[in-house]
This record gives sequence, structure tokens and C-alpha cells, in this order.
Amino acid sequence: MLVRLMYASRAADSVSTDALGAILRRSRQDNQASGITGLLCLSGGSFLQVLEGGRAQVSALYNRIAADARHRDVVLLSYEEISERRFAGWAMGMIELSRLNPALLLKYSEAAVLDPYALSGRVAMALFEELIATASVSCSP
Repeated sequence: MLVRLMYASRAADSVSTDALGAILRRSRQDNQASGITGLLCLSGGSFLQVLEGGRAQVSALYNRIAADARHRDVVLLSYEEISERRFAGWAMGMIELSRLNPALLLKYSEAAVLDPYALSGRVAMALFEELIATASVSCSP
């Protein structure tokens, strides 16, 4: 059974840009081996991530993320059973929101900066869909 999970978190102060790159590279390897796909949005120190895959694998990964000292304020935005993956093309695609046109963020939030804690799971999914449609997804850290 496939599931899709979305969550928001904040980076702990100790996570550097180099460390983030290393985490992404390792995540892509581990996710591919576990059959997990998804996207990660980074905005300032906040993360918005969607994960897809088998229920056991996605749940185990989310539990590891929630317990990871590099994350704080982890909040589950949505969890649902799905019939097919929407993010099958990425072991972990990356979106740096600071590089996007602020008008795109205004379409989905109160300000031109992303506050993932102010988004519903439905709105976050619409944002992810638009980011895919506008080719804003990167595979590099």
C-alpha cells in the first residue's frame, strides 16, 4: 500500500549548508533503496517535505526525522493512502524557495515567504504541484 506524508520542521541551528548537502545525498541513496520518493522545500530555516512510498517505509522514515536532533518543531501536515505516486521521479528532489519568484509564494500564503506551519496539507500539495509544473525541482543539493 502506498502512502503520501507531508510534514514541516525547522532546522536546528547547528545544520550548515554543507551538512544539508551531505544529508540530501545520503537521503537520496537511502530513499532509493527503501522505495521512497518525494520533494523537500527549504525556505530560510524551515522545511516542507513530502514523502511517498510503502506505509511501513514512509512511517519509519518520518519517525526517524521526528527524533533527529537536526530537526525541531516537526509537525505532520497530512498523511493519506494513495493509488499512485506523484513524485516518482525524485528519490529526493530539492526546491530552494528563496530562488523563486515571490509571486508564486503569494499565491499560496499570506506573505512572499513560506511559513509551512501556516499551510494546510491541501494547500501544501497545490504548491508542490505548481513547483513541479514550473520545473522548480532540482536534484543537486
